[in-house]
Amino acid sequence: MQNPISVAVVGVGVFGRNHARVYKELEQQGEPVRLLGVVDPDMARADEVAREFGCQPFASVAQLCAARREVEAASLAAPTVHHLRLARELMEAGVDVLVEKPLATALSEADELARLAAAHKRIVQVGHLERFNPAVQATIPVLTQPMFFEVHRLSVFTPRSLDVDVVLDLMIHDLDIVLAFTRSPVREVRAVGLPVLSGKVDIANVRIEFESGCIANFTASRVSTERVRKLRFFQPRQYISLDYGRQEVLVFTVGSAGAAAGTPSVNPQIGVNKLAVRSEEPLHAELKSFLSAVRQRSTPIVTLEDGRRALGVALDILGAIHEHGKKVGLVEARS
Repeated sequence: MQNPISVAVVGVGVFGRNHARVYKELEQQGEPVRLLGVVDPDMARADEVAREFGCQPFASVAQLCAARREVEAASLAAPTVHHLRLARELMEAGVDVLVEKPLATALSEADELARLAAAHKRIVQVGHLERFNPAVQATIPVLTQPMFFEVHRLSVFTPRSLDVDVVLDLMIHDLDIVLAFTRSPVREVRAVGLPVLSGKVDIANVRIEFESGCIANFTASRVSTERVRKLRFFQPRQYISLDYGRQEVLVFTVGSAGAAAGTPSVNPQIGVNKLAVRSEEPLHAELKSFLSAVRQRSTPIVTLEDGRRALGVALDILGAIHEHGKKVGLVEARS
């Protein structure tokens, strides 16, 4: 039997609590992991989550590391503005870290995180959850030359994550996926966005052109009346539709190869194939991958470089939204 990795969760709001839940579930399922504690400056919340998942509550990272020196790894799910400070404390204490997205508030902070990880020889994974969505994993083998993306991520309004704009809150998931799929530098960004129910941008539409010639359109909203998480793209002789929520992927292939590969559609020249997807909660897959990287001292699937790249594009988008707001006279665009 492998010795269990001792873990903690720093920041136990809505998503941090989910990290604690999944660590406990993995522990109960026989995975070599042990949830030691949760950290939150709101001690009432820390106490509640600790009681729920059978671990210790702490008010700070310093308290955690002083009381439980055996902690080896931690999920950092505090507000983005605190990521650098808390990750520094953890890494200086010898703790490997999974940093929730967005990685940081600025590229300079992302660069400092990379410097700290190298200096302290720590494993750092960035929490781009959709990389571990089974539908995304099933799509990777059929990628050839994506040339056009249409992406929608719509959510109903909640008071969660209002410290960042919708681009850094929701759209960044899809930015990371499209960057991973295209593997091409960004040539141009055009964007429009508006605050609706908060002081930040709540809805945004973005057009990105890549050096490869690929075009990607993104729409993200946290003020929708429905929940939609879909990515569609075209590549030579194929159209692929991915539903993150349903964990489903449909591949439409044109020509004789398509007709032979899948169920004929209304057009006999187009074959439709539903990819085999092994259903799994993405957070389970993500945390198992993180624990594997910690145990093996291997490069995480989502690296600091990946997180920095997605953050850089997201910040470019916010800059484009700001410039568009100035051009059309929207005072709100300055928020």
